[in-house]
Amino acid sequence: MPHIMIIQKSIPNEEWKEILTPLQYKILREGGTEKAFTGELLNNHEKGVYVCVACGNELFSSETKYDSKTGWPSFYSPISENSFIIKPNSGSINASEVICAKCGGHHGHVFTDGPEPTGLRFCMNSAALKFKKK
Repeated sequence: MPHIMIIQKSIPNEEWKEILTPLQYKILREGGTEKAFTGELLNNHEKGVYVCVACGNELFSSETKYDSKTGWPSFYSPISENSFIIKPNSGSINASEVICAKCGGHHGHVFTDGPEPTGLRFCMNSAALKFKKK
C-alpha cells in the first residue's frame, strides 16, 4: 500500500474528546472495539457510502458490504486503496489493523477469510463509521 500523509492526526486528544462520543473516542483514538451485534450500522442495507465519523473520509461503498455473521459491519473492499493505512498486527489475532488515512483513527481489522473477489474481510466498528445515503 502506498505511503499516505495523515493530515488531521495532529489534532490533540483533548480536542478529539470534545468532537467524538466516548465510544467513538475509545475506538478511534485508543484502538478499542465495540461489543459484537450492538452497532447501529450492522444491519443497514441501504445504498450509499460509509465514511469515517471523525473526518468524513470515504471508506466503503454499500455494494461491498456483506453479512460475515461476526457481529460487526464487514466489507470485502474499501472505496480506494488510499482510504486506509494497513498496519500489520502483532497482537493475538490473525489480522492487520485498519487505520483511516486521513485522521489516523482506528476502525477495525482486515482478515484474509473474506468472500470473492478479494478474499478480504474488513471488520469495522460501526461507531467509527457514518453512513451517507445515496
